[in-house]
Amino acid sequence: MTEQNENRINVAVPENYNGMPIEVILREGQAPEALDPKEPVPVKIIGTIESPLKWLEKRVELIDQKTAHITVSRDDMKISLFDKETDYYSNGIEGILRPSKEMVEFGINSEKNWEPINLSKFFKMHRAFFKDKAENMALVSTLKNFKAKVNQDIERSKEENGSKTDNYSQVVDSNLPKSFKLNIPLFKGFDCEEIEVEIYADVDGRNVSLSLVSAGANEAIEDYKNRVIDEQLNLIREIAPDIAIIEI
Repeated sequence: MTEQNENRINVAVPENYNGMPIEVILREGQAPEALDPKEPVPVKIIGTIESPLKWLEKRVELIDQKTAHITVSRDDMKISLFDKETDYYSNGIEGILRPSKEMVEFGINSEKNWEPINLSKFFKMHRAFFKDKAENMALVSTLKNFKAKVNQDIERSKEENGSKTDNYSQVVDSNLPKSFKLNIPLFKGFDCEEIEVEIYADVDGRNVSLSLVSAGANEAIEDYKNRVIDEQLNLIREIAPDIAIIEI
């Protein structure tokens, strides 16, 4: 009589299985080593200003709003969401209102300085952002042939009683226009805005550097900044009313 080793496997069949056959696969050999357990990895995301809102729209039901909070920095134009404020593995979602690529490249209201010939070339290659194409062509020509007349007055004197006078004044008369208009986005991801830009000239002997200044752009940025942040916070309150929002 031959001995037989019998291995049995019990398979639970759902009642609604409809009598379909069940396939069981048995594999012989050594099982692979189990992977070492890993610590959870907190999510850290830095995106556009609406990132915290977009994250909450898909995750609000998975978090405890009472243990989450949002910080708002209007100076840094930033909204930050933390879903577990006392947890080392808390997720952090940061939304930042960033200046547009065009504002950065033009260097408006920044420390960026231009040589006249380089600014001429830049304006020529970025004609699409000018409100008036004819104005762009005139600016390109003017900058290419930039001329400035510098009048300097120097007064120095010394009195017998020791009093001194040392005055210096410089007046620059150039062929640059007073201002021009651009149509560019102020912030990344936003529509274009019409702004008026002035060219400031700094003349030191033969060295000339130009900078672009726009008071209108500065005012619009302040208005935009507060309006956009307030819009985001109001939308967040609608879907997550119990999350603490703190201005810093």
